[in-house]
Amino acid sequence: MRMFVRLVLGLFVLKAAVASPRFSRQANLDIYDDANYDEELNNVESEDTYDYEDGLTIDEPEIEIETMALPDYTFPEEEKPEEGEEEELTLRPQPIPQGSGGSGVLMGPETQKGMPTCLLCTCLGTSVYCDDLKLDSVPPLPKETTHFYARYNKITKINKSDFAFMNKLKRVDLTANEITAIDGTAFIGLPELEELVVRQNHLTQLPALPETMTLIDASHNSIGSKGIHKEAFKDMTGLLFLYLTDNNIDYIPVPLPESLRSLHLQRNNIQMMHEDTFCNLNDFNYIRNALEDIRLDGNPINLSKTPQAYVCLPRIPIGNLI
Repeated sequence: MRMFVRLVLGLFVLKAAVASPRFSRQANLDIYDDANYDEELNNVESEDTYDYEDGLTIDEPEIEIETMALPDYTFPEEEKPEEGEEEELTLRPQPIPQGSGGSGVLMGPETQKGMPTCLLCTCLGTSVYCDDLKLDSVPPLPKETTHFYARYNKITKINKSDFAFMNKLKRVDLTANEITAIDGTAFIGLPELEELVVRQNHLTQLPALPETMTLIDASHNSIGSKGIHKEAFKDMTGLLFLYLTDNNIDYIPVPLPESLRSLHLQRNNIQMMHEDTFCNLNDFNYIRNALEDIRLDGNPINLSKTPQAYVCLPRIPIGNLI
């Protein structure tokens, strides 16, 4: 019952509020504002449309922005050789000229081991290095060879054909082989030969050599008193160094050229020296300035017995003075 009374009173109050003048005025204002907003919105849309359309003319063209295309360019194709033709290379390997025993291929003449010399050995320019390869003979060399090295091998003999027609050969080094013999004409026909090194072998005789020699080294062999040709060095006017250490030589191999600077004969069997071995007894003003290095130590010779033999020398020989 109480709830029913409250409900009736609420309805009565609501009716009175709706009927009041203030509520009516507020509702009218809300309706007016909505109408004005719609009208203003229509005006704004019509003005914007007019302004936008008025900014354009019918005849004015539209501008289109496009990407500029790259010009057509056709790269040239590589020319291919016609059928049956070989492509020409800019650089062509040139074969090494024919040597002392081969046919002249790219890597030098063929050796007895079935491979080119410059593949078996090392060729640098005109120098050929065949060191420590267990060779038992001299390999055929390119004709342009100027320096040949075959040290520490097992070569036993030097034949006449080993260096035939090697007209540019200047130096031959055969140190520490097992050479017992050298053909008498193996080197004599070489017009440019200047240096021969055959130390530490088993030679009993020094071969004939051309007059162009500047260095001869036959130390540590078994060359005896008859192992050097008579006047073997007389005509070698450019000879500078003569090394015959540790052999069985029992005399000084005179005459020696004026050009000689160094003479090594230590540890041989030399027992005496003549007073004219180095000096000129007929000219006491003669001085041999070039010969500054003479080694006679290790020989059974008393240098003090022949003092006149050294008066023309810049230095006294090294050896026993007692």
